[in-house]
Amino acid sequence: MNTMNRFFLNHVAQTSDTPLGIQISHAQGVWMFDIKGKKYLDCISGISVSNLGHSNPYIINAIKQQIDKHMHLMVYGEIIQSPQVLLASKLNKLLPEKLNNIYFVNSGSEAVEGAMKLAKRHTGRARFVSIEKAYHGSSQGAMSLMSDEYFQHRFAPLLPGIDFIKQNEFEHINRLITNETAAVFVEPIMSEKGYMPCTKAFLQAIKNRCEETKTLLVFDEIQSGMGRTGSFFAFQDLQIEPDILLLAKAFGGGMPLGAFISSSEIMSCLMNHPVLGHITTFGGHPVSCSASLAAIEFLENEDVLKSISEKEVLFRQLLIHPKIKEVTGKGLMLAINLEDPMLCRKVIDQCVKDGLLIDWFLYAEHKIRLSPPLIIQTEEIQIICEIILKNLNKCL
Repeated sequence: MNTMNRFFLNHVAQTSDTPLGIQISHAQGVWMFDIKGKKYLDCISGISVSNLGHSNPYIINAIKQQIDKHMHLMVYGEIIQSPQVLLASKLNKLLPEKLNNIYFVNSGSEAVEGAMKLAKRHTGRARFVSIEKAYHGSSQGAMSLMSDEYFQHRFAPLLPGIDFIKQNEFEHINRLITNETAAVFVEPIMSEKGYMPCTKAFLQAIKNRCEETKTLLVFDEIQSGMGRTGSFFAFQDLQIEPDILLLAKAFGGGMPLGAFISSSEIMSCLMNHPVLGHITTFGGHPVSCSASLAAIEFLENEDVLKSISEKEVLFRQLLIHPKIKEVTGKGLMLAINLEDPMLCRKVIDQCVKDGLLIDWFLYAEHKIRLSPPLIIQTEEIQIICEIILKNLNKCL
């Protein structure tokens, strides 16, 4: 074990007993290279973060230009910083009219926490509804929206007043979404359940009930946003608009950035009674906002979104095997269902040895995660599928 590995294990807080432990020296496009020169085809994108590939020159140039001007100036909201204003202006052009006010934060969990506070403050209510097996983050409020006892019980008590609806089932919508519900949190494509899309009918029923009860509808697009499904945001294809939209991960263009977005009317309640109803030191960091704006411009200028559906079709065409029950998801957030968690883990381990970075899901250990950078090309998709099928046969 070299010195860097030893220090990593002993002094960098670990999240599991079995980290990958690959020491990366540099990354370019869809490839990552370790210190020995071995290359890995990245089919995870940092869990849907590096949508436009590693070391994207357009984004790097924007970061360098902003660093030459200034970095952090003041806590959020006090000083006019052009990267924040320009990014907010760009988002206003992409989003529906009522999603016109952006609160920038640092991460997805913070976006969820901010949205929970906003919903409570605006409605004067304290109850929330979420979908079973949703993943919204690991801070205490976000974790309260998760239904899985395994991840929650060591950190109890969490927030009370959370009810859960089964995905794509209508039975409990009217009973659980009431005049006491502040907000309903939904992932249009449920991430850690194995990229399982919500049906339009299910989401429309929730939307209708929210309107009846004056409950806020929150779409968590932390993974599905920024082009991953083939549209800038997944809700655009569904033609169902949320009251609050959550962004993070790829939103930062590789830099830490998140946001909760709503109308000016709703968002204004955080300004007074009390003042600083929500505050962040580094949220909307100018370098992160510059990277985000560059990422959006790259998506627009390079026509990245036009090819996403074709790439999805290619994955589905190539991933044919008796042990593959189905491929779920949409765009380039796909999951291979092997049904068997042990087989799935063996295949993943073998693929990593063969230079393919893939992963599983928190609530779906029988599925392989496919979320490569959106810029991936046909040849690289073929390599991914060949390695997976080769190792699936090998593990059998």
